[in-house]
Amino acid sequence: MSPTPVRTLNVDALNVRVYPDPDLLALAAAQQIIQQLQHTLAQQATATMVFATGRSQLGLLSHLRHATQVDWSRVRGFHLDEFLGLNRQHPASFGYYLHHHIAQWVPFQGFHYLQGDALEPIAECDRYTELLTQQPIDICLLGVGDNGHLAFNDPAVADFNDPRWVKLVRLDATNRQQQLTSQHFSQLGDVPTHAITLTLKAILKARHNFCCAFGQHKGEILNTLLKTSPSKHCPATVLRLEGDVKNTLFIDEAASQSLE
Repeated sequence: MSPTPVRTLNVDALNVRVYPDPDLLALAAAQQIIQQLQHTLAQQATATMVFATGRSQLGLLSHLRHATQVDWSRVRGFHLDEFLGLNRQHPASFGYYLHHHIAQWVPFQGFHYLQGDALEPIAECDRYTELLTQQPIDICLLGVGDNGHLAFNDPAVADFNDPRWVKLVRLDATNRQQQLTSQHFSQLGDVPTHAITLTLKAILKARHNFCCAFGQHKGEILNTLLKTSPSKHCPATVLRLEGDVKNTLFIDEAASQSLE
């Protein structure tokens, strides 16, 4: 039985669902994603799914990797972003995170990793774009950064009309500071200054975006996301734009306090 949200609201095109705590939030999001995957695979031969990383995804991925009712052999996996210069064996790399939290547990048709240590990063962007555009993105998982970024689209590099699907970016100070919470970097100087990221255009090409954010510390940026006009100053506001994509934001009560 799916957890019941304590509150739901629609902000432009974005459906917001509020749950009592992060555990129920993760369970509810996982169940909705599983249902959508099953529906997609009933309509077509394969599904393409993009995965996010970070604390907001841990509970969700734990539920998904035990979802035996999904035919994962018909699912192609990708990830949103990767630090430039880190290979997949580095504990701070997002490829490492996704291998350990989902890819090694699930028999994907294939899981396509961004190569953060590629000798030619622009060529790597092109390679990943070619893979990603072979089929429509059916499901994209997201989190919201402290500066409102989606993937590594910080305000300074966010572009609602980006012509690219994958690009190389410089990370801003707020984003790099947030990375210290992963405990894989001992000081700010150890955090990479650049990354490869899917663009906002690629995210908006997904048929369904499922975004998770929880904790009181997310309240301020969620207030900005839901109450200010969509703009690159808070890249996550792109989820409110009307279009073919269906966007759902899962938050907990602690994160929703500032929305009263």
